[in-house]
Amino acid sequence: MAPEFHVDLGPQYEGEVVRKEDLYMEFGGPKVARKFELVTVKRAEEIENEKVEIIGRDISELQPYDEATDSGGSYPIAVLVDVAGAELDKDAEGIIERKIHMYTNYTQGWYHMNQRQDCWYRMSKDAAKKGFNSLKELGEIFNFLFTSEMPIIEAIQTTIITDEEKIAKILPQALATYKARDDRALALRDEDVDTFYGCVLCQSFAPTHVSIITPNRIANCGAINWF
Repeated sequence: MAPEFHVDLGPQYEGEVVRKEDLYMEFGGPKVARKFELVTVKRAEEIENEKVEIIGRDISELQPYDEATDSGGSYPIAVLVDVAGAELDKDAEGIIERKIHMYTNYTQGWYHMNQRQDCWYRMSKDAAKKGFNSLKELGEIFNFLFTSEMPIIEAIQTTIITDEEKIAKILPQALATYKARDDRALALRDEDVDTFYGCVLCQSFAPTHVSIITPNRIANCGAINWF
């Protein structure tokens, strides 16, 4: 049985944009120096399945955006999703990580842009009015959607951090992980593999587009590579 959330979920919300006049609060984005999202494949025994932990102040404890003064409402964020599964390996991390973008945009009243250390989350006033007052619910949505749509994920836990000092401390680890992934991708050539992939992630706004992903050719959006 699917859990109950304060807002609806589904791909019909992917095209939803939270503009300034609709903004309740945002995390990451250009006004915030420190933000990132990271998926890590771990052993099952390292994960407390379906756990969601919030480190730092939550939505209900933060000041929303003030439209009258065009100020406030922007906060740092780190989203850490740990997954385990017999068929998962480290090369899957980047692919799973990019789905944070998709699943946030599946969430009514939420808007997500970019990825890695440039991520940007926006929450609407309507979502707040419906009772969405904790980032824990966003983490629960991630846990639910990841395990529902990706059966190879056998265990998952999500940690969302808004404490800027904590984020600053672990951001270098995330940047090192991104660099290691990129270095591995740069070293691989088309002739080294026997499988190419297709990606239709952008079809919510480019409905006829399909990207062919090879080691030498990433998706046109720049977000998905062969790994």
